[in-house]
Amino acid sequence: MSRKVPSRTGAAAVGAGLLAVASVLTLPAGLAYAATTTQPAWYVDSTLTNPSVASGATLTRQAFNVDGRGVGVALIDTGVAPVPGLPASRVVNGPDLSFESQSPTLRYLDTNGHGTHMAGIIAGNDTAAGYTGIAPGAKITSVKVGTADGAVDVSQVIAGIDWVVAHRNDDTAAPIKVINLSYGTDSLQDYKTDPLNFAVENAWKAGIVVVVAGGNTGVTNRLTSPATDPYVLSVGSVNARNVPMDYRTVTGTTVSSFSASTTGRRVDIAAPGESIVSLRNPGSYVDTTYPTARVGDALFKGSGTSQATAVVSGVVALMLQKTPSMTPDKVKTYLQTTGSPISNLSPADAGIKMVNTTSAVALTMYPATTQSFAAATGTGTLEAARGTSHVVDAAVPLSGERTVVGPFTSGTWAAASKAKTSWQGGLWMGQRLAGDGWTGTSWASRTWASAVWTGTSWSSSAWTDTAWSGRAWSGRAWSGAAWTGRYWSSSQWSSIGWSA
Repeated sequence: MSRKVPSRTGAAAVGAGLLAVASVLTLPAGLAYAATTTQPAWYVDSTLTNPSVASGATLTRQAFNVDGRGVGVALIDTGVAPVPGLPASRVVNGPDLSFESQSPTLRYLDTNGHGTHMAGIIAGNDTAAGYTGIAPGAKITSVKVGTADGAVDVSQVIAGIDWVVAHRNDDTAAPIKVINLSYGTDSLQDYKTDPLNFAVENAWKAGIVVVVAGGNTGVTNRLTSPATDPYVLSVGSVNARNVPMDYRTVTGTTVSSFSASTTGRRVDIAAPGESIVSLRNPGSYVDTTYPTARVGDALFKGSGTSQATAVVSGVVALMLQKTPSMTPDKVKTYLQTTGSPISNLSPADAGIKMVNTTSAVALTMYPATTQSFAAATGTGTLEAARGTSHVVDAAVPLSGERTVVGPFTSGTWAAASKAKTSWQGGLWMGQRLAGDGWTGTSWASRTWASAVWTGTSWSSSAWTDTAWSGRAWSGRAWSGAAWTGRYWSSSQWSSIGWSA
């Protein structure tokens, strides 16, 4: 049974004492970088930032002989495309929980481009293009929740987080120790009751470092959710290139003008997030919409707290390879303790430091730290967790206490999520979202089995394939898909959802 992919309305989804300074990426002969375009949307300027150089990861890998090997990173995003810099040996497909999962030609694939960009920053390695991500030895588990136009309901993200917790130790050679979540909503619900916050907090307490984008809303009174949860590792963006543009300070490394900050709950760490070069996903939505962001044939660049979040996820993978016994609380403390100071910070940014990869990996003797914030309960409402962002089917928004496949009771779910029983095979809270196990001949090529959703849409009519008929991958090119959301086309894909 095929179904129509809903559109999305509302505010868009929103990512050793040495100060790492960005340098321009050295391109292979004959390649040039894209020309300047107008901010915002997928923000592109005439400069390039190599994330490994800007974060200090290149020197760190050489100094400590680390590359993230043995560390699994779960990427809950728009999927990962099979581009040369992300070979099958380094990427595993978890369940496709997106609306596109119902189409065999779209399942698991990154039709948007955001997820592939994040994966490339974390663990990409395209030697032909002269590009290496932060932790090229890490293994990516892709949990796809977003479509070509970014449509996703918060319930799909929550289910993805639950799945990672349940399956974090499936690969004994590279257990999942990091979640990269370049996503957030503008929910005003208290973190102690918000279901999305409860989900990330559960993952944190299960031993997974959850790295979350702070959002791209600039100076505001609130980070995006779930970065509002004080347990997780929230990330802001800095300019590490010393380029005079529209930043909060005028000299040195500065906080990006778009990076969310507040005098309340601030981001925990900042990382390079401007003009970040990563792997291109040819034919994806962002690739066809922003051709000036292409860097040669294989690379692509963009800015946002999404990119900064992926940088930090890669750094955490290096840290955990060097010191596997580190708890999430200790990882967070190490990053904050060893971070490089940023000068001339505004009151909203006071105390924020930039990640210092070399020092964070080197430090092994800092006292153990245990966070003791009030614990979340998850008993709030799913509707409040959405904030102002809703997916829409046949002009009917998904709202209230319903997921894409049925009713949702937060108290019942919270108890099951805490007990790690919300997933039973391919059933999440008793509703079929995926198949019941792995397929493939080896872990490197495994994919979590797919399934047809058995419910009806929230408008009480079955989904059809009208919107996606004939739109399939042809070689490496994606033919079709129109963006119906708010931020990519008219503002900044930033305040909630995919923070890019």
